[in-house]
Amino acid sequence: MPRTEFKQLLDAGVHFGHLKRKWNPAMAPYIFMEKNGIHIIDLQKTIVKIDEAAEALKQISRSGRKILFVATKKQAKSIVAEKVTAINMPYVAERWPGGMLTNFPTIRKAVKKMSSIDKMIKDTAWDNMSKREKLQITRQRAKLEKVLGSIVDLTRLPAALFIVDVLKEKIAVREAQRLSIPIFAMVDTNSNPEGIDFIIPSNDDASQSIDLIITTMCEAIKDGLSDRKVEREKDETDEKPLALKKSGRKSVVKIIVEDDAEEADEKEELADDTIADLLGDDDLLEDEAIDEDLADEDALDVK
Repeated sequence: MPRTEFKQLLDAGVHFGHLKRKWNPAMAPYIFMEKNGIHIIDLQKTIVKIDEAAEALKQISRSGRKILFVATKKQAKSIVAEKVTAINMPYVAERWPGGMLTNFPTIRKAVKKMSSIDKMIKDTAWDNMSKREKLQITRQRAKLEKVLGSIVDLTRLPAALFIVDVLKEKIAVREAQRLSIPIFAMVDTNSNPEGIDFIIPSNDDASQSIDLIITTMCEAIKDGLSDRKVEREKDETDEKPLALKKSGRKSVVKIIVEDDAEEADEKEELADDTIADLLGDDDLLEDEAIDEDLADEDALDVK
C-alpha cells in the first residue's frame, strides 16, 4: 500500500481550511496556522491519519465486509461514483435516504421492488398495459435507480462508513453513531470531529483534495480484497486431498508404484542389515575367505 506524500497533499490543496470566523474550536489540534484569515491544516497530522484510516479500511475489506461511501456534494459525486464502482463497494452520491441504516429492511424492500419492476417489463403482460401505466412504472424505476441503484449489492448493514463532509452528511453520521458503525470521514476546519472514529483533517471542498484521499482509500481497500482472494485460494489448495492435487489417474498410480518400490528397497536394505547383525563380523570374514578359496580352486581347475 503506497504511502501518501506530503507534496501530493500540498499540490492537491488538502491543507486549505475555512475562514477563521467559520472554524470549529474542536478542530484546533489539527490546525497549523492562520494565514490571510484562513486556517491552514497541519499536513503532518493529516498523513498520519490517512495511514491509520487506510490500514483500518484494508483490514475491513480483507474480512469480506462492505464499506459504504457517502458523498452527495456536487464536486464529490462523480469522483466517488467512478473510484468506488471500480472496487465494487456501495456508495450514496445522490440524496441520503432517511432511515438508510436505522430502517434498513424498508430500504431493502425498495431495492427488491426495482427487481420486480424489471421482471414485469420482461413479462408479456407489459405489452398489454397502457402508455400511461408504462410511463408511471418506468419513472418510478428511474427514481429508485437514481437513489438506490448504487446499493443493490448491500444485502446487510455496512461494516463502516466513509463520509465526505460530515457537516453536510449529518443525518448519515447520526444514524451510524446510533448503530455503532465506525465512521471514516474527511473533516474540514468548520466541522465537528466528535463522534468520528477515524478523522482525516483535510479540505473537503476542493475536488483535487477529495480525489486524492478517495483514491488512497480505494487503493487500500483493493489491497485488502486482493489479500483476501490470495488467502482463500491458499485455503482451498490446502484442503484438497493428494489425489486431487495430481492430474489424472496415471499420476496417482505412479505415486503408488514409486512408494512400493521405495518400500521394497528399504526392506532389502533392512534384510541385509539384519543378516549382517546375525552373522557378526567374524562370520562375514570367514565367508569372504571361503569365497577367495573357491576362486583359487576354480583358477587351478582351469589350468
